Amino acid sequence: MFLMNVFYESAAEAVILGFQHYVVMLGTTILIPTLLVQLIGGGHEEKARLIQTVLFVAGINTLLQSWLGTRLPVVIGGSFTYLLPTFSIIVSERFADIADPHERFVHIMRAIQGALLAASSFQIIAGFCGIWRISIRFLSPLAAVPIVTFAGLGVFNFGFPIVVRCVEIGLPALLLIVALSQYAPNAFSKRRIILDRFSVLISAAVIWAYAHILTASGAYRHSSPSTQSSCRTDRAGLVGASPWIRFPYPFQWGAPTFNAGDVFAMMAASFASLVESTGIILAASRFASATFVPPSVFSRGVGWQGVGILLSGMFGTANGSAASIENAGLLALTQVGSRRVVEISAGFMIFFSILGKFGSLIASIPLPIAAAMNCVLYGFSAAAGLGFLQFCNLNSLRTLFVLGLSMFLGLSISQYFKDFQLAYGYGPVHTRTKAFNDMIDVIFSSPATVATIIAYFLDSTLLRNNAQARRDRGWHWWKKFRSYKTDRRSEEFYALPYNLDKFFPSL
Repeated sequence: MFLMNVFYESAAEAVILGFQHYVVMLGTTILIPTLLVQLIGGGHEEKARLIQTVLFVAGINTLLQSWLGTRLPVVIGGSFTYLLPTFSIIVSERFADIADPHERFVHIMRAIQGALLAASSFQIIAGFCGIWRISIRFLSPLAAVPIVTFAGLGVFNFGFPIVVRCVEIGLPALLLIVALSQYAPNAFSKRRIILDRFSVLISAAVIWAYAHILTASGAYRHSSPSTQSSCRTDRAGLVGASPWIRFPYPFQWGAPTFNAGDVFAMMAASFASLVESTGIILAASRFASATFVPPSVFSRGVGWQGVGILLSGMFGTANGSAASIENAGLLALTQVGSRRVVEISAGFMIFFSILGKFGSLIASIPLPIAAAMNCVLYGFSAAAGLGFLQFCNLNSLRTLFVLGLSMFLGLSISQYFKDFQLAYGYGPVHTRTKAFNDMIDVIFSSPATVATIIAYFLDSTLLRNNAQARRDRGWHWWKKFRSYKTDRRSEEFYALPYNLDKFFPSL
């Protein structure tokens, strides 16, 4: 009887933790479709339909990554990296003559579908053909620091700037998460596990109820439209626009259309998201107490992530798939790195994407609350990168040079490209070929991508044959995991079920 009670308690805890992962990934799931639908000209019905589709595809992709990919507890969701080429498609001149808003919306969605379908081939080839495996074999802890750190820090615009859109909701949510997760467990030791593991869920529920009280009392009745949109709990428009039951299906917006310029720009975004996902997977392996991901397993995961982008294009999510930063941070906050929990979370995504009304009710969480979660979770993900410094010799001037230059230029170059685009409406590279311009803008607007390219190049070329330099960069710590069969722990963490490893041979 005691064992049965333990089983039921652990099963219930896993379900609640899975639901918490689902709630955490809603921030990105809501924000990206909201931005895109407003620009394309769609309404609440299109936004609800798009969010349902994103959730459905995210659930499938998360299960594929957990079963056949890296097998780490990583959630696969939307990515902000794909926004820039998507914006380029939206403002394309070939859609300017379409007068009907709904017709224009459908044509743009079909163009985005075609670009994603073609761009998915990049990660599929890089993963299943072993190209990314070769790159990972030369990755050292020193070069991994900028990748992981900027995967979290590179999206700071979607943290506190959104919190202060409604400071009376966002700031209490941020403070409550910090208080429940860090201070309360020490004060209430008997409830330590509950406060540690479910602080995000408790904080979201409390602040959401507080926001609803403010809305019902008329606190925002005379506020500006932007304030009401951020603060009120009844302005999302998702519940009324969502059907009770709806199954997302492939090519629901129509047959995809293909444009060479759109495809190349989306491929550049696929490369940038691949770099960022690499950092997130490294952070997830660290938080899940797994060993360094063997290059062959990494390559396998990248291949299935490419399949995820293919599914995103087929179903019409208007955004590519990548590893979720906030869910990687949640692994550290809850101290639970179980792939079963993430699989349960994927079940919630699929379930609530089909039951539209219920899913939309949960998805109508005010964005400042989601942004408050991101402030904590993005910070955890970024700190995972700094944790790799323990493998490096920080007394070495070579180590400090590689680290300092890559991190500074990663921030400086990407900010230069973003400021230039805001000032002039186009990037610093302004040629007659729009596709080439978009490719350069996408790659160099990503802090993680710029910092990774610089760090990887410098780390691989400076004093490459020097034995002391190899130790300073921490190479010897990961050397035994370069081959999948070298360490037994790698098989425990990353082995595929049903002896499927024979279809993904390692070198």
